[in-house]
Amino acid sequence: MTVLERIEKSTAYIQQKLGGQRPQVGMILGSGLGDYADTLEQTIQIPYGEIPGFLHSTVEGHKGQLVIGRRGGQTILAMQGRFHYYEGYCQQEITIPVRVMKKLGIGTVVITNAAGGVNAAFAEGALMVIADHINYSGQNPLIGKNLDEFGPRFPDMTNVYDPALRKCLIETAAREGIDLAEGVYIMFSGPNYETPAEIRFCRAIGADAVGMSTVPEAIVAAHCGMCVLGISCITNMAAGMTGAALNHEEVMETSTRVKKTFTRVLDIVLSDVLN
Repeated sequence: MTVLERIEKSTAYIQQKLGGQRPQVGMILGSGLGDYADTLEQTIQIPYGEIPGFLHSTVEGHKGQLVIGRRGGQTILAMQGRFHYYEGYCQQEITIPVRVMKKLGIGTVVITNAAGGVNAAFAEGALMVIADHINYSGQNPLIGKNLDEFGPRFPDMTNVYDPALRKCLIETAAREGIDLAEGVYIMFSGPNYETPAEIRFCRAIGADAVGMSTVPEAIVAAHCGMCVLGISCITNMAAGMTGAALNHEEVMETSTRVKKTFTRVLDIVLSDVLN
């Protein structure tokens, strides 16, 4: 099947399962952050393996299912786990869910991730609103035949992450005593963590956080004309920042520790920022 055929088949299958619900907001929940989908009400759960054209998530901390439900006055389609370039898929494939969201009529997507802190002012457990990104993955999901029905051949990337949504989220969270940083996210392909030299390079070119996801999804969402809000959970300081070795267990532990704050931030997004 072509990518377009996979999008069409996935969309048709999910529409059959929705039971008349019309999701307004898409969410992509990163490593250790997927529990937010468990807070939704009146849910429909669809394992990725059931959906024609979808991939399978192979990473610990990713449950691998769509959860459709209600919270904060919104109907949400949440990805409880995402697909990664480093799993061996191409970037056109890992972004199929974003195009499916667009076909389902979703206009806004909230993309979350677990990231390493590059900015020395950050601490483990900090939450960063993504203001911009740097694609250092070595690939791009728009390479190949343009899918004209979604967007133009040469899409603008000036404001991938909606400035008004970012401003509203930061100001609303601050009134509740939640301090959100704002910064630039850089994507490497993974799956290895970056070297200290690479992190020095990241800092030199203006990155504040580093990870292995988000950028392909954000590029495709922008190509589709969707509003994007990105949030990184800084689960560890990047290589060479503290001298400690990096591991996925630390990522999961920190994600669990900040779950309450992360949940509140996403609730603010749904009840205040998007209403």
